[in-house]
Amino acid sequence: MAPKFTAKTADKYVLYQRAVQSADQDVQFLVDTYKAIRGRSPNHFREDFCGTCLLSAEWVKLGDDYTTESYDIDPEPLAWGRDNNLKPLGKIAERVHQYEEDARNPSRHSPDVRCAQNFSYWIFKTRPEMLAYFKGVHEDLGEEGIFVVDLHGGPESIQELEEETEMDDESFTYVWDQDAINPITGEAKLHIHFRFPDGTEMKDAFTYEWRLWGLPELREVLLEAGFSQVDCYWEGTDDDGESGNGEFTISTEGEACLSYVAYLVGQK
Repeated sequence: MAPKFTAKTADKYVLYQRAVQSADQDVQFLVDTYKAIRGRSPNHFREDFCGTCLLSAEWVKLGDDYTTESYDIDPEPLAWGRDNNLKPLGKIAERVHQYEEDARNPSRHSPDVRCAQNFSYWIFKTRPEMLAYFKGVHEDLGEEGIFVVDLHGGPESIQELEEETEMDDESFTYVWDQDAINPITGEAKLHIHFRFPDGTEMKDAFTYEWRLWGLPELREVLLEAGFSQVDCYWEGTDDDGESGNGEFTISTEGEACLSYVAYLVGQK
């Protein structure tokens, strides 16, 4: 039976993880991509802007040799993640090392894979800021390290709109609200709301103030930061040719979609 969420009883982090994140698929993509590039398994992972450390928790499930570092400046999601994502893991949670620090700080141990997911790194609004962040990542990676970021684009990504997605079990509706966009600076104010079958709403559960970055520009900044190769991983489509199928492969050509999500993978 589907949980009876309401605005008063629901936990925003539970809703976010259910609506936005697919940790098992994300981690599998990171591992498979590293293996394809380097011919071996990665071990040490760093999650920037980690929030509740969901990816890190999934990473250490892969085996005894898998370790992580997780960085975020906000103590609230870190504490929530300790209680809800790490403690249930038992002893293996000892291989997740949380740091309440700026994502630009260096790692304690050079990572094989470092990532910034859910467009979180778009908090850097100027090219010098983004370049400095990417340069720091490049210097920080292990000798055969890779850096993975996701991004979204397409005409719909620069429009002021609300997009509703109802969960499969109809327990709540996820709302992505592109509230205010400045086309001159690229700056945007974005919200996540959650709506429930009883008619209540958790408004502004999460709010972001980002710059909207384009794929070609981000790839150029990564190359300028020192990465030897930067590849785009483009999402395939279902049989209907319209919906994404969740499978990302290297591509130099993509469809002119109204909205898309892609990955950029930089090699040390």
